[in-house]
Amino acid sequence: MHSAATRVLGPTEGKAGFLGSIGVRFMLDGETSDGGFALVEHPMSAHALAAPLHRHNREDEYSYVLEGRMGALLGEEVLEAGPGELVRKPRGEWHTFWNAGEQPCRILEIIAPAGFEQFFSELVDLGGVAQADPDVLGALCERYALEMDPASVPALLERFGVRFPGEPI
Repeated sequence: MHSAATRVLGPTEGKAGFLGSIGVRFMLDGETSDGGFALVEHPMSAHALAAPLHRHNREDEYSYVLEGRMGALLGEEVLEAGPGELVRKPRGEWHTFWNAGEQPCRILEIIAPAGFEQFFSELVDLGGVAQADPDVLGALCERYALEMDPASVPALLERFGVRFPGEPI
């Protein structure tokens, strides 16, 4: 195991992109953490749905709310979390999340083990879920052991009063 030099990542540092509905800023990748976890920031515009219903088969996600209100559907449970609260999204569980407020929302997303952050990087290059060619998106999801249900979007929009895609902030 290697030892990485101590460093500070400033508030505007790290590669940033747009996933088609929410933003992403890459803060720490699997290479830096020896595969243990990755850390990304997701800024979300008001009422933006992050993604269709989906589930991960290899990693757990933890969303720490920095500002705003994050809504989430975890299995059948609907919840909201505010600044300082942490939401666990375990592997194998269908879920999605959104900005549940009128103001921007920012979350830190911890992905454990690391690796899935590369999905986000590839998705940025494809223009996000809403812009990606369905066959290319399907192959990307398969490579990262992600199941996604794009057909869930209309019902999510109606049920939670959100929009997809969102706007960059």
